[in-house]
Amino acid sequence: MSSGKILSVIIGFALLLGNIHAADKPNVVYILADDLGFGDLSHAGGRAPTPHCDRLAREGMRFTDSHTTSSVCTPTRYGILTGRYNWRSTLKKGVLWGLSEPLISSDRLTAPGFLRQNGYHTAVVGKWHLGLGWQMLPNGERRQAKTGPTKGDGWQIDYGKKVSGGPLAIGFDESFIIPASLDMFPYVYLENDKPTEWATVTKAFHRPGPSGEKFEAITCLRDFAREAGRYIDGRAKAKGKPFFLYLPLTSPHTPIVPAKRWQGKSGIGSYGDFLMETDWVVGEVLKALDRNNLAENTMVIFTADNGCSPAAKIPNLVNQGHKPNGDWRGHKADIFEGGHRTPFLVRWPAKVKAGVTSDQTLCTTDLFATLNEIIDHRKKLPDNAAEDSFSFLPALLGQADAKARRFTIHHSINGSFAVRRGKWKLNLCPGSGGWSAPKPNAAKINAKLPLVQLYDLESDPAEKNNLQAKHPQMVRDLVETLAKAIKDGRTTPGPKQSNEGHPNTFSKELLAAHPALGQRK
Repeated sequence: MSSGKILSVIIGFALLLGNIHAADKPNVVYILADDLGFGDLSHAGGRAPTPHCDRLAREGMRFTDSHTTSSVCTPTRYGILTGRYNWRSTLKKGVLWGLSEPLISSDRLTAPGFLRQNGYHTAVVGKWHLGLGWQMLPNGERRQAKTGPTKGDGWQIDYGKKVSGGPLAIGFDESFIIPASLDMFPYVYLENDKPTEWATVTKAFHRPGPSGEKFEAITCLRDFAREAGRYIDGRAKAKGKPFFLYLPLTSPHTPIVPAKRWQGKSGIGSYGDFLMETDWVVGEVLKALDRNNLAENTMVIFTADNGCSPAAKIPNLVNQGHKPNGDWRGHKADIFEGGHRTPFLVRWPAKVKAGVTSDQTLCTTDLFATLNEIIDHRKKLPDNAAEDSFSFLPALLGQADAKARRFTIHHSINGSFAVRRGKWKLNLCPGSGGWSAPKPNAAKINAKLPLVQLYDLESDPAEKNNLQAKHPQMVRDLVETLAKAIKDGRTTPGPKQSNEGHPNTFSKELLAAHPALGQRK
């Protein structure tokens, strides 16, 4: 055999091994609903039919103790993509807006960036809400609206240029997104970091602002479903190269605008109709996987960025037998369980048994470490990446003693903290830290409310009986746990890392009672 033929055989064998290894790597589709609560899906007691999410639960694993890092959207999205608690970033409370600067630095390794390093093709379709880095028109120029008033910001943007800090800057190969929530201008799509049209008119999806003429909130879910299906169809043709699709939806967040096809179908109002349309998008993804014979080795994850919002008119829904946040206290924005305990479904037929329920505690930061363990558990992540991410792969595989998290930290819209370990949960604020009663300002002036709240979630899942006075040592232990997590810059094993500023949103009274929370070293 000639040397050329020998070389060809060697190359062919190497490519074969590469394809075998690639085949072992699952495709990953991560679907993130917006403001969808623990009890919203029909298999969890919801009154609106959600057959496609029910299918995921039936054909995969349902986690009943899954939590977002924050009870509002931008911080949770940061945690998903970075594997790092949101309060370590520059955003210490609240959310970003449509014109905000990028929250994730381009030099930080993200989950999509890590996957791309390991042979994956990566894409995002949906709501971004992590800042973009818009390019501005020269010399302070502002365009005038064709219709509607030209007020406020957004008219100085050069919609003909790519943004500088969008998805492509942090590890995605492709993107089709809107800047932020559907009620935050500018109202335009961006494809591969470039707007698909100029914002030339004023539209109002709660907040009036610059919009593309073709952009309509009511078509977003259908547009995202189309693009997600197109992406999966395209990747099916790339034999041997796995893909990661991050699909953050705009629903059932406000504006609650179900398309005509679903209007009146749920029997519980427009919110229920919007849930049904959200579930339909999940079904379209599953159809795309099925028609391309990709379902077996594709891990589909469905979760939400926080609990149901009061904008859904929760009391009205409860009166109809629909409990969006289940029996948990609170809702979106709160430190209570209803703010951050959300559905979490995983279907991966090649590895995960069907119809299984797990009570293992998960956090939305945990995607990164899980993907790392799936791809190569022997390969250590960089010290400055995924600092708060723990793999839940052992739980997916049904292994005994699979629990990796010793504790989990939660965060509310006003920067209030909670720390959970086992059955114990310590809320480091006197009220909700969010939008339900007692709201932060009212709680601050209510002398009867203790500075902290300690709950036994096993016996008191509704967080009604504050035990902080009866268990002072547990309070101290959990405070020390949080203080150490802040000071170390990480909760995973490894050398200390730095936060982007100290997350000191604690009151003076709380710091006086627990000075460790203010220590930086």
